[in-house]
Amino acid sequence: MLDPIYGQLMVPFLIALFLAINMGGSGTSPAFSAAYGANLIPKGLIPGLFGIMVFTGAIVAGKGVALTMGKGIIDADKLTITLTSIILLSVALSLLMANLLGIPQSTSQSTVFALSGPAVYFGRLQTDKLFFEIIPTWFLLPVIAFFLTYAAGKYIYTPMKKRSRFDFDTIKIQPGLQVLVIISSLYVAFAIGSNNVANASGPIASMVINELHISGQEKNFLFIVVLSTLVIAPAFGIGSSLFGHKVVRTTGKEIVAFGPLSATVIAFITATLLLTVSVVKGIPASLVQLNTGAIMAIGCAKLGWKEIFSRSSVKKFWIVWVTAPVLAFILSFTMTWLADKMGIL
Repeated sequence: MLDPIYGQLMVPFLIALFLAINMGGSGTSPAFSAAYGANLIPKGLIPGLFGIMVFTGAIVAGKGVALTMGKGIIDADKLTITLTSIILLSVALSLLMANLLGIPQSTSQSTVFALSGPAVYFGRLQTDKLFFEIIPTWFLLPVIAFFLTYAAGKYIYTPMKKRSRFDFDTIKIQPGLQVLVIISSLYVAFAIGSNNVANASGPIASMVINELHISGQEKNFLFIVVLSTLVIAPAFGIGSSLFGHKVVRTTGKEIVAFGPLSATVIAFITATLLLTVSVVKGIPASLVQLNTGAIMAIGCAKLGWKEIFSRSSVKKFWIVWVTAPVLAFILSFTMTWLADKMGIL
């Protein structure tokens, strides 16, 4: 007869899969909008390609972020079935709020704040990693993405555009540019895998080690992370299949205003920054915010700073980006307190 513990483990795993499906739906947009807008990849192939590259990125380059999410914010021995379920549910609810408002939100930031709630409640928050590495990186990376893209737009893209026409019609007769756009799409999906899969696989791995009483050595943790990734990463492809087409179609039409070359520049800059912090520092970061910063930079290069920063939609982004992680923290802290009072932690 199956041990009851395995049935209990299904609850956080199902929540993690739900999160992964939602992350897959939203992550398809920054990865494949340009390729879709240029009709370079049939829409039926996008979920499969996205899922494969996300999985590859998680396996090849996701170790550092998984360690941070599993051990770097709250002590790993605190991540029980109940607490892990609370954390993942808090992330899901905070992202639901952002989705209802129509603002793309960082799952990584919501997950970090959701992990911080129980850590603060138990007095076990690992502040060095959070305050001296993770949070400063969140502020710094979008600024770097903005100025790198602004420089590329002003001093590389604009002069090139004056000499040649780069739009979605021209790309059909330029095989080199077609290949570049496709590679950038796959590259972004790989970078997403290196960072975002760990939002679920990191806490899940620590939970499995605790509940099954496995030694918490790093090699065991990473082995469980790989097994968790085998379950969670394919859900990104499912999310892409379920929700990605609508999102990528909308963004693909909107991104026509930038053109394939601008979109490719944005993709390479943001994916490289995300991949770098994943591999070098193991820091969970937001591709959504990097992408938005880069898009704003292209807008500033074309229309001017005042025109872009005065828009109400930009101000709305800032408000939701701050509110959603704080909501995740409040939810996880409150539910941890309730679970503790009920004696189910």
